[in-house]
Amino acid sequence: MTIAAINEKLLRSIGVGVAILDGDSHEIVFANKPFCDWFGTPDQKTRMSELVDELSPDDLGEGEGEGRVFTGEVELKRKRRTLVIAVSISATRSGDQRLLVVECQNITRIRELESMIDSYSTMVERNTRELEREKERVEKLLLNLMPRSVYEEFKTFGVVTPQLYTQVSVVMLDFVDFTEFATKTDPTVTLAELNDIFTAFDRIVEQYGCERIKTIGDAYLAVSGMPDPAPEHASAVAHCAVRFLRYLERRNESHQHTWRARIGLGTGAAVGSVVGIQKYVYDVFGPAVNLASRLQMMADPMCIVAPEEMKFDLIDEFQINDFGEHQIKGLGEMDLITVEANLRPAHIR
Repeated sequence: MTIAAINEKLLRSIGVGVAILDGDSHEIVFANKPFCDWFGTPDQKTRMSELVDELSPDDLGEGEGEGRVFTGEVELKRKRRTLVIAVSISATRSGDQRLLVVECQNITRIRELESMIDSYSTMVERNTRELEREKERVEKLLLNLMPRSVYEEFKTFGVVTPQLYTQVSVVMLDFVDFTEFATKTDPTVTLAELNDIFTAFDRIVEQYGCERIKTIGDAYLAVSGMPDPAPEHASAVAHCAVRFLRYLERRNESHQHTWRARIGLGTGAAVGSVVGIQKYVYDVFGPAVNLASRLQMMADPMCIVAPEEMKFDLIDEFQINDFGEHQIKGLGEMDLITVEANLRPAHIR
């Protein structure tokens, strides 16, 4: 077997399609099996541009130059499948004859994989965006359940260490005759009213640097001095309480339903922590919370009641009146005061 025969046999056996063209007429003088499988078996007069629509005679060039003359991709319809063939054509010479060597490679699978990768990347990006949005929703939800510093600890360590805060103040509000109102009013109206009022309360609480802990039905609980210390915690909750009542008074003037509330203030120690494993809720409990809850029940409608020990922290900013000595369940005898907005011109807000 001659060297030429061996070379032809090798060309026919490899997976790259190879064809040799006459450099002047562009007629195919040789083509191996992969080339024929893709483009069809040419006869001696077939030109390359007749097999490949995308390839014009001008692409093949003329002249004495050697080297790469064309590089590109062509698509072939084979039954129900589209093949993508990478075509590279180089000019060379054999003696005085100019030849064009056509190298073809089936890159269909590569393009399919690239398309799959692009689709997968698009899907991953979309899922990543959805996960980010879901993460933001979960974070927003958890921040509605607990203070940010507590949330950061929970996110980092997965648990929240119970903390004792020795100097905090608490404001507890409860609406008058709410049960009767709820039984006689459409539930959607009741919910809309509470949502409107509590949203306004949240803004007031945020304005004075307090932290709304929770709502229990018609009850509203907020604190100052936890989780971040606040030297003027007593004044902060008192300002919130006064603003709560002022908001209700103004709202009652323009709304169909009238809302009245009792408010109790408490001061002292409290413990804060996340309670629960599957349904997380940040809660506070301790002497300050118990005191605010007891005094709220003793208050008259649209009145704020506080322990006398808060008097000296509030007397410069509020109007303080004695409420007398009372027996507080679980806490014994205690002197109480009422807190109102200071009506002196210099302190009107």
